[in-house]
Amino acid sequence: MPIDVDGILSELHEKYENQTEFLQATDSFLFKIRDFLKEHEEFRDEGIIRRMVEPDRIIDFRVSWVDSDNKERLNRGYRVQFNKALGVYKGGLRFHPSVNLSVFKFLAFEQTLKNSLTGFNLGGAKGGADFNPRDYNDSDIMRFCQAFASNFYFYTNYNTDVPAGDIGVGTKEIGYLAGYTDKLKNSFSGSYTGKVMELAGSHLRKEATGYGCLYFVAQMLKDLGRDPKGLTMNISGSGNVALYACEKAIEMGMKVRTLSDSGGVVVFEDGITDKQLKWIKELKFEKRGRVSECTDKFDVEYHEGKKSWDIPCDIALPCATENELLKEDAETLISNDCLIVAEGANMPCTSEAVDLFLDNGVFYAPGKASNAGGVSVSALEMTQNQLRYSWEKSKVDSLLKKTMNEIYDRCKKYGGSSWDVPNLAKGANIGGFVRVYVAMRDQGVF
Repeated sequence: MPIDVDGILSELHEKYENQTEFLQATDSFLFKIRDFLKEHEEFRDEGIIRRMVEPDRIIDFRVSWVDSDNKERLNRGYRVQFNKALGVYKGGLRFHPSVNLSVFKFLAFEQTLKNSLTGFNLGGAKGGADFNPRDYNDSDIMRFCQAFASNFYFYTNYNTDVPAGDIGVGTKEIGYLAGYTDKLKNSFSGSYTGKVMELAGSHLRKEATGYGCLYFVAQMLKDLGRDPKGLTMNISGSGNVALYACEKAIEMGMKVRTLSDSGGVVVFEDGITDKQLKWIKELKFEKRGRVSECTDKFDVEYHEGKKSWDIPCDIALPCATENELLKEDAETLISNDCLIVAEGANMPCTSEAVDLFLDNGVFYAPGKASNAGGVSVSALEMTQNQLRYSWEKSKVDSLLKKTMNEIYDRCKKYGGSSWDVPNLAKGANIGGFVRVYVAMRDQGVF
């Protein structure tokens, strides 16, 4: 009996008509698995699929705190625990004024599929608060994190929900959250990943998403029969993912020509050097500066209001935020003969942009596959915490590369091909779907 995918889509749009980000994720997913469902009767239980696109639980709470000027502040905290069929809830916390329930539902749903693709026993979740660390000093950030943890700590531990960082939540914020959670629990709980080494973190956690994305791109280039050396790469963003993707790309012999932020793009005509990258890391991580400041230090151009996609390149890595690469940006990349687009952020390409890439032979990798390096090393950090032992950097790097290669193979297995390249968008959705579906089927209805 055929499954009514259109009926599920209509119900979701009727119930959540204002949650555009969440509907974008579910629409993309259901469209990508539609043909697979027609061909595989064993995956057509409509009840399972309906449950799969609804979160298990949504936690919504007030975060009331007092800043260093003794002024009371108020924020809203969220955690969307989307699906635990494969294991403990796992996914980052985002501190940013733009967050809302739709964004967190979209991120948590994507995280569920991403975690499934890794092969680890991890469910999917996402959360955070409408708090912007950029607006506060370190003392205020600590106070906010402690207030957040005091409202959230009883939902999280190693066996239920293990958050990591995301936008606005780095090792500093994770340290404050984890430290206060352990104080409240009076134990080392292993409740967070992304910690510094001295707090039982893992080597390569901050580099993992960027490095993993380049390991994934290396597999794409291998299928294209192309040597990475000398290829040009444009990267958007200038945070953790962007800068460590840049670092690994340089190591692989590529020329990284752009980084960006919300104000514009800086262009390194001959490619970013190791020396320049080191200075930019200090600018962004220690001084929280803007990429436009590169023009004060180096002979480079800054284009206000422009994007990385306006400059020709062989490989495009959108590493900033969701829906940053639009239909017109995709048209520009296609006209400039871009070979590969690999998402370093979560769904940074709009649906229209993705369709253009797939219809015009651009080798495209969705974020749920290509940016899974972060959660992969988070899983390794969880294991190390349970063992009370830290692996050396080379072992973590080897396991990260192995995991990214396995994700790539899983996407190829389920995606088939179009334009003589693997359809990774289709394969990532189906590959993530299969593991979650089987787990939900075998657990029964609850």
